[in-house]
Amino acid sequence: MSIGFLDSEDAARAWIGDAFAPTPDQWKRLEQFIELLIAENAQQNLIAASTIPTMWVRHIADSAQLLSFDTRDGDGLWIDLGSGAGLPGLVVAILSARPMLLVESRKRRCDFLRNVASELGLSHVEVVEAALERIEKRPAATISARAFAPLDRLLDLSARFSTESTQWLLPKGRNAVKELALLPQPWQRMFHVEQSRTDAESQILVGRGKIAAKQRGKR
Repeated sequence: MSIGFLDSEDAARAWIGDAFAPTPDQWKRLEQFIELLIAENAQQNLIAASTIPTMWVRHIADSAQLLSFDTRDGDGLWIDLGSGAGLPGLVVAILSARPMLLVESRKRRCDFLRNVASELGLSHVEVVEAALERIEKRPAATISARAFAPLDRLLDLSARFSTESTQWLLPKGRNAVKELALLPQPWQRMFHVEQSRTDAESQILVGRGKIAAKQRGKR
């Protein structure tokens, strides 16, 4: 089945409306998040300035589409690795009630994430300011990461948070198939490739399962 790409801001907003039926309050929070993100981008480099005119496509819908691939149906902790500008973590938190853990090692970005969560009343969001290696182990229902690390390192670092039912949602741009092919076979079999709705040349790795320590480094 062919996919309809979101090629305008109006198309992105319409798709979000159809896919998630946001309440008026959720629409307002999305708008406020965009305003806060643009304002903060003048202080620290969170997103490319060239993407600001297409915020709804490049950042909001691009993040929200991960929620559309999640099959956990509102169940369990969602961990967003290297959350940075809150993409996709804060967008998912606005559109759902999922408990959300945003992992970010840079203080200024963590300050921004906490400020947005407070401003928007997202009480189900927790921000952890630390390298992933230093975070206490906890089971994740869903793990996402947007531009966090090469795929093999991403999986190795986050393996201890995974369970047999963990859902993995990993946007990997144009390199998704290439990065997947370089993984050990047990990891490869966990994933399939989905086409991004916001970029014809980008793909998302979607998987389910536990990354076992004994799989590491084995082909």
